[in-house]
Amino acid sequence: MTVQEFNQSVDEYSDRLFRFVLKSMKDRHMAEDVVQESFEKMWKNRENVDGSKVKSYLFTTAYHTMIDKIRKEKRMVATEEIPSGALNHSSQYSDLKERLNEAVQRLPEVQRMVLVLRDFEGYSYQEIGQICELGESQVKVYIYRARVFLKNYIGNLEVLV
Repeated sequence: MTVQEFNQSVDEYSDRLFRFVLKSMKDRHMAEDVVQESFEKMWKNRENVDGSKVKSYLFTTAYHTMIDKIRKEKRMVATEEIPSGALNHSSQYSDLKERLNEAVQRLPEVQRMVLVLRDFEGYSYQEIGQICELGESQVKVYIYRARVFLKNYIGNLEVLV
């Protein structure tokens, strides 16, 4: 990979990569770090990266970096007491987007990743399989399960409106 190809990949994929990571992590600064680390890893490994597979390499690297950061953060989080008033939030939502985002966050990690890549970013099943190191049929199963969960979680749309 040449410097020109690297710069082109930054221009072409940095925004998409950032949106993917941000949608999963919900922390802008951590998402920026993951994207930067992904490009740094690609640069360090530029001799072995095929120019036609840059997109797959970046998303796979970002996915694994993100999972590592999430796992590390879970281990480092100190248990703090939750104020008693924090749990008395109304479960009635009038905003469908807010309800959908809440439902997406409740999905298991793998289902959330494949759903975000497919429905929010528009990647094909094959591309998602390469990024997440899953078979195409397993990607379809995870997306189906995620959509069923979202449908059940959101429930009847008339209740929301």
